[in-house]
Amino acid sequence: MKAIHDFLIFASDAKELAVLGVAFLLLAGFASYAERRRVKRARIDRVGWVPWTGIFLACVVIGGGLIALAGPALIKG
Repeated sequence: MKAIHDFLIFASDAKELAVLGVAFLLLAGFASYAERRRVKRARIDRVGWVPWTGIFLACVVIGGGLIALAGPALIKG
């Protein structure tokens, strides 16, 4: 746990953006899983109220953008 704490304390802005981008992509993966599960529900009349597709798309765009912004600085070192 100490190593993660030190990584986040002494991380550059690019590393922080990359970590946040990965977190958004993980959230997008969860939203994709939840949408797939909602589509395959047993009772068709029990429609969910959460817009999983919109959450997925927003998280992919935000996560991809953050990683794209952090990429050049991470490559330079």
